Amino acid sequence: MNKQINEREIVLEVLMEITENGQYSHIILRDVLAKYQYLAKRERAFISRVTEGTLEHMIEIDYILDQFSKVKVEKMKPVIRNLLRSAVYQLKYMDSVPDRAVCSESVKLAVKKGFSGLKGYVNGVLRNIARGLEDVKYPEEGSRALSVRYSCPEWIIRLWQNYYEDDVIEAMLADFLTEKPLSIRCCLHRISPEELKGRLEKEGVKVEAHPYLPYAFLISGYDHLEGLESFREGLFTVQDVSSMLVGELLGVKAGDFIIDVCAAPGGKAMHAAEKLLLAEGSAESENTRYSEDRKEAASDPENLCGRVEARDLTEHKVDLIRTNIARMGLENISAVCMDASVLDEESREKADAVIADLPCSGLGVLGRKLDLRYRADPDGIKSLVKLQRKILSCAKEYVKPGGALIYSTCTVNPEENTENVYRFLEENPEFELDDISDGLCPELRESVTEKGCIQLLPGIHSCDGFFIARLVKKERES
Repeated sequence: MNKQINEREIVLEVLMEITENGQYSHIILRDVLAKYQYLAKRERAFISRVTEGTLEHMIEIDYILDQFSKVKVEKMKPVIRNLLRSAVYQLKYMDSVPDRAVCSESVKLAVKKGFSGLKGYVNGVLRNIARGLEDVKYPEEGSRALSVRYSCPEWIIRLWQNYYEDDVIEAMLADFLTEKPLSIRCCLHRISPEELKGRLEKEGVKVEAHPYLPYAFLISGYDHLEGLESFREGLFTVQDVSSMLVGELLGVKAGDFIIDVCAAPGGKAMHAAEKLLLAEGSAESENTRYSEDRKEAASDPENLCGRVEARDLTEHKVDLIRTNIARMGLENISAVCMDASVLDEESREKADAVIADLPCSGLGVLGRKLDLRYRADPDGIKSLVKLQRKILSCAKEYVKPGGALIYSTCTVNPEENTENVYRFLEENPEFELDDISDGLCPELRESVTEKGCIQLLPGIHSCDGFFIARLVKKERES
């Protein structure tokens, strides 16, 4: 009896959507797995692994195919190209799948997709690869060798070689191909880290403490997040520890008004809202009073507590933030639709802190957004740098004298990071870098540069590639 659902066919359809139709891998794979949630865990795991693995190793796979096929990869029909890619991944990286099964199932799938005339070609190429994998000759040195070995476009490697030593580059590339547990943040306004750990373990989840923050954990061994009661209750949220450091470096105080100009999906903004609750709870328990410059605001019932405004460009993104806010049960945060590149006159000097986690090339998270390496290009990065500077020129206007502007990106490209900061300081002398060392764990303090900047590198640090700068607006002279 034939199976109604063919996992390899699902993989092929997903790869076609990503490589030929421009869909984002993490979004379409999430949606597909939700659609087929009724499949056994083993079947869904196969779909995830083959899809993700094929994307992770696609440059290497194409290199192998070009060694064995007279028709080069770029000249192949799209269906055949992606069918062969997923098959080569199985042959090279999945010992549990017999070579004969890979070959025969790929031939059947080619026929099912209307390519019966190419079944001999598919069979021949895959059988030759199965026999000859151990004899494939790889480039031996230089950026080409790193590109093929780690499936990273050569132009990205050459870009990094302008800034980083080869051993650092290779450490980053290797990290992108390393499977890691999921990073989560305990929601301290609802549960303690110890209690959350116990809840997760009762649900069968493996939980490890993260070395950088006491409320961060690494989890694995679960089926899917929505199946965890602790997740549905909003006891934790998915967030990399590098992103959590933004909240640590905000310097949140009771009564603060915080704006996040590019907030979706809302992790940093919700972290700030949680820190406000904790700060205000601490202030209340210690019977502390607002400082003189807050008394007028505190006299208004609407301003008795601090709040966070999470902004983003589209209603879709704002709805996503609102969904997450509702799950987390936070009432001191609102989400609004607003273009961060357009100055909001009403917000001038209203914020005690502004989070500017801006659109970037994402070169620090290539291990999580698997198709990003194939979408990025040098011209696109130059456009992003211009956009970052335009948004910063608006975001700075919202900061009160004495307030903080936190600039962050999930890239390891200095042009988008330190170079933007230096330019910003030259053009805006009313701002200065603020020392962030005390806000970081001892393991990270040596990585602080220029007093107020830190560049986190995958493979070097235990987190994503991420950049943070804390800029403070000077108080006006009286």
